[in-house]
This record gives sequence, structure tokens and C-alpha cells, in this order.
Amino acid sequence: MSMWPGTWDARRALPPRGAYPRDSFSKRARAEGPRAIVAPVIQHVSLETRREDGAAAEAFWRLLGFEPVDPPESLRERAAWLERRGTQVHLLWHDDPTPQPEGHMAVVVEDYDGTIERLAAAGHPVEPRTEHWGVPRSYATAPGGHRVELMSAPPP
Repeated sequence: MSMWPGTWDARRALPPRGAYPRDSFSKRARAEGPRAIVAPVIQHVSLETRREDGAAAEAFWRLLGFEPVDPPESLRERAAWLERRGTQVHLLWHDDPTPQPEGHMAVVVEDYDGTIERLAAAGHPVEPRTEHWGVPRSYATAPGGHRVELMSAPPP
């Protein structure tokens, strides 16, 4: 129900699944500014990481298809940012990071088998998990201790 007659309330309604191309939010936001995003979307996750683990953490995320992007000038001394299709990972420099023991983020990777092979070759152990929705998935641990679920496809 809209707060105003004849208007669409973005807080209570979402566009239909697949209504927007994957890249449309980030490209539009860059071109038109922050008000361009009208539907709720997880834009980034922040992970506490030791500065000395930064290069290794960046290399890990690059294996998953993320590329470095420049944070705002005011944050460059405190963090490194990586992005893939509008979703960002912010590595926040912290002397004593606290990864969650069971908490994790999940990434759908485009070439699941190739990604698993590249992670293993780079020294990141990968643990296969139960295929709850019938597709391969596994866990890896990013430098700094954060668990990352790798999925060949999202749940239905």
C-alpha cells in the first residue's frame, strides 16, 4: 500500500525478478548519482582485514572476479575496495580483525570449476559442501579469516 495515492512506495514493493540487467544499478548510480537506485540492493560488504594481509586479500577476491576500484579520497588510508557487477567488497584496515566463525558471504561464480582450481592453485583450500539445491557449492577462507561460500548457481 502506497503512502500517497497513485505513487509507488519503493520501501514496500520490489520490481519483478530479472526486471533489470545485472549491471544497470551500478552504471546508473555512477551516471545519475545515489538517487538512481530505486530498489533495495546489497551494495557492499565490509570485512576487517589487517593492512599487511591487504595484497593477499585483494588477490583472493580477484580470483572471484572482483576488480579494485578507488574508494573516495577520504577513505583511501582506511580501506581498499573491490567490485564485481555493482557489488563491492570493502577491506577495512584493522589491527585485530574479528571474522565471524559461522557467518559468511556467498558469491555466485561464473566458472565454478575453474574458480575452484584457481583458488586451490593459489593456496586457498576449498571445502565442498552439501548441494542443498542440486548445484555445486563450497567454502573457502579469504586472507584475514573470512569464510566465503562459492556457488555455481544461486538457490531457486
